[in-house]
Amino acid sequence: MGEMRIVIAGGHGNIARTLTQELVRKGHAVTGLIRNEAHGADLMVDGATPVVVDLEQASADEVARVLTGADVAVFAAGAGANSGDARKMTVDFGGSVLLADAAEAAGVPRFVQISSIGADLVRDGAVPAGMDEGFVAYLTAKLAAEDDLKRRPLDWTIVRPGSLTDDPATGSVRLDTTEERGSIPRADVAAVLAELIGTGAAARETLHLISGSTPVTDAVAALA
Repeated sequence: MGEMRIVIAGGHGNIARTLTQELVRKGHAVTGLIRNEAHGADLMVDGATPVVVDLEQASADEVARVLTGADVAVFAAGAGANSGDARKMTVDFGGSVLLADAAEAAGVPRFVQISSIGADLVRDGAVPAGMDEGFVAYLTAKLAAEDDLKRRPLDWTIVRPGSLTDDPATGSVRLDTTEERGSIPRADVAAVLAELIGTGAAARETLHLISGSTPVTDAVAALA
């Protein structure tokens, strides 16, 4: 595909910044949505255009104005590990709903959502034995966001990475529609997202992603 315009919510996150650098390197235009104006300088270094939008306060109309003319919306925002349960619902769930509402209103065809391995473990209010309360709340918000997205007429792709690490990228992954436990460097998650965006592969698919033995380009090509 030729040059695209991609809008990333949660633009200052580790995965989002690496994804931005990768997309810019490939000739795409990236707009990063950030809550903290001070993060704008980092995004400009990455080659993105920063836009300050608080997904907990903004209206769908406000976000749709930023999304107008975009080819892809990426939901990479999150309340973070130290946030309370309520903020996980307003950011990890509510922020995704807002971005998807705005994408539909602005006519953005493609929506890529970063979710999490294990989201199905909390379906129907299940609480897995020994799981930390905060992680249950996080997975509950992620699952709700997935279920909301699946009802929409967008070309959505949901990516559920395994446990995230800050290790250097390996360039090789296991990307599949079936779940397997494992971990993955954030940089490899970003590489897979960039490839999914660039190729348009895996529309209306939920993908599970951990480290593996298949080069990223081959792993994505195998989904076509």
